[in-house]
Amino acid sequence: MAYYALGDSISIDDYAGGPGLGAASLLADDFGIDLTLLARDGATSDDVVRFQLDKVEGRPALITLTMGGNDLLTTLFTPAGAGLPPDRDAAERTVARVAANYAVALPALTATGARVVVSTVYDPTDGTGDLSRVGLPAWQGGLAVLAALNDAIRDAADRHGAVVADLHAAFLGHGAAAGDITGTDPRPGNRDLWLCGHIEPNAWGAEAVRNTWRAALRD
Repeated sequence: MAYYALGDSISIDDYAGGPGLGAASLLADDFGIDLTLLARDGATSDDVVRFQLDKVEGRPALITLTMGGNDLLTTLFTPAGAGLPPDRDAAERTVARVAANYAVALPALTATGARVVVSTVYDPTDGTGDLSRVGLPAWQGGLAVLAALNDAIRDAADRHGAVVADLHAAFLGHGAAAGDITGTDPRPGNRDLWLCGHIEPNAWGAEAVRNTWRAALRD
């Protein structure tokens, strides 16, 4: 049986400690299926549609998709005015673009006959919205934008027959509230700390992503 993992760094091995340790690799091992890891560090939803989608072949048993978070980061770091946070229009355009890319990707993926799992985007600030704690520029209203993005992901999944894995809910309390997420240790002593490099899933985070995918499939 074949399994394709599309998307961004939430799915990859790099930040969890190396080959075989990322969320997609762990899930493939659990199910005993062959993984094709198409996800790439830094990939946006545009990248998924342009460079990953057409690499899915045949009739896989399972597909996971993690996309949208890097679109928000791109908006955050490319504000309309130099040194200013994104305005409401820029944020709304970003959410609309991600929703449009889900509307392209999901029909193509579900048409393969695979079980398709999409993931909400987690919040490294643990609900505070204080991006300074994770080394990022301030974004007034950022939590509302993230909520809108996750609503768009859930809506797309509902319309196109995909399963939703709620990483946003699963990761609350395991980001900045749990410790220093700016470090690079993939296996910190504090197993409640699931992020490293500001926003990346460490080994404990990768296990949590895998567990959330499994629960979504089971439910």
